[in-house]
Amino acid sequence: MTDNPAPDIRDVAVLREEIARLREEAHHLRAQARTRPLISHAQGILQERYRLPDAEAAFALLRIASQHHNVKLRVLAEAVVRSPRPEGRGSPWFPGPLPQTPPSLESIGLAVTDDVDRGTVLRDVLSQTLAIVGADMGNVQIADPAADELRIVRHTGLDARFVEHFAVVGAGTTSCARAAAGTELTTVHDVATDPLFSDPDRRAILLAGSRACHSIPLVDEDGTCVGVVSAHLARPTADLHPAQARALHAVGHEVGRWLGRQERGVVRAALEHLHVLGRLSAGGS
Repeated sequence: MTDNPAPDIRDVAVLREEIARLREEAHHLRAQARTRPLISHAQGILQERYRLPDAEAAFALLRIASQHHNVKLRVLAEAVVRSPRPEGRGSPWFPGPLPQTPPSLESIGLAVTDDVDRGTVLRDVLSQTLAIVGADMGNVQIADPAADELRIVRHTGLDARFVEHFAVVGAGTTSCARAAAGTELTTVHDVATDPLFSDPDRRAILLAGSRACHSIPLVDEDGTCVGVVSAHLARPTADLHPAQARALHAVGHEVGRWLGRQERGVVRAALEHLHVLGRLSAGGS
């Protein structure tokens, strides 16, 4: 009787990659299962409110407003469900402008004016974070609360394999996910030895040339995390100096408040558009 041969290291690597792929697929399936009832609920509200002939007509209005304002369908559906009912079909859904003044962006060196756009803010928050930390690799992720995910929207110095691997991150074994969950600065001193990471995640980070990282949550005024900015370093690192931590805290909270307000403005515009579409379609006309 002979002993079983040791497994080939390549077979083990393939198996681990397959497990990681199946885990990610299961995460997406769970997100879809959470989203479907939400969209159905929004369809029912719109169908009743505007006397639409069926749920498909309500879905069509949601899709039109979602695409026109570049708002994810599940985000718009959640806003329909949570927002107070319009006072009447003949008046705007939200009379008057947003009540609060735009938050400061002094921490990233921007003056808040009407022409400051989201792309500029994302570019400058990454640039300022890397300058504070003294790094030349990093990325910005935006939170998708309906799917419980973080999505990379800007990056620099990181290879294509890293960006593809971490394009969408769910709750789990990453520093950015921990920073988002705890809404506090998370430091990984050495990626090679930190038990936080799964093997596939650790390998993707190390292959990108990163040995350490600092992840800073972008926190809205109500304390929710709307995104994460991360700085990656080529060598293991110590804790940040208190002055660096204070500067990053200011960056995370100012930019988080700005992004939160900007998102609310875009979603509100999409809801207003949806209200107009619903009035035009009222009664199935």
